[in-house]
Amino acid sequence: MLNYQNFPHVLAVAVLAMGVAMSAAQADENRGGKYGGEDRGKPLQPAQANARWQEECSGCHIAYAPGLLPAESWRRAMDGLGKHFGTDASLTAGENKEITDFLVNNASNRWRAPTAPLRITESGWFKRKHDSREVPPDVWKNPLVKSPANCQACHTQAERGDFSERNIKLPK
Repeated sequence: MLNYQNFPHVLAVAVLAMGVAMSAAQADENRGGKYGGEDRGKPLQPAQANARWQEECSGCHIAYAPGLLPAESWRRAMDGLGKHFGTDASLTAGENKEITDFLVNNASNRWRAPTAPLRITESGWFKRKHDSREVPPDVWKNPLVKSPANCQACHTQAERGDFSERNIKLPK
């Protein structure tokens, strides 16, 4: 039975809950608009790193945090190591399986976009966070940066999977 003396308080709580739910729904809708449906989660390194992944991948570039891409992107990248962005990065079948399993098991589990880009720089969230309003175009021309794929040029903790804005230092 409803106690009418408490009705204004119950009504206020209900209205507040509806407002929170609507704000969350609006945020989800906006996220789809801003990031093209990509909600990659936090690009943190997993608690347990894989030594072979660290060694093989960081031989040419940083060992990118698995959470930066969905599992399908990592599968595609690992399937094409014979022509890995213009380089033969082939591994033995066992090495490939070990690294692929590590990347897939630690990939973003929140990716909602229908795409599986091969390059992190092709993702909608990357483009938005690195557009000309966020990153001046002359940064990409800096010889210390060279390429948008050179994360550690600006993100001082990139090798740890930390891309937070507090750890950004643009090279001069």
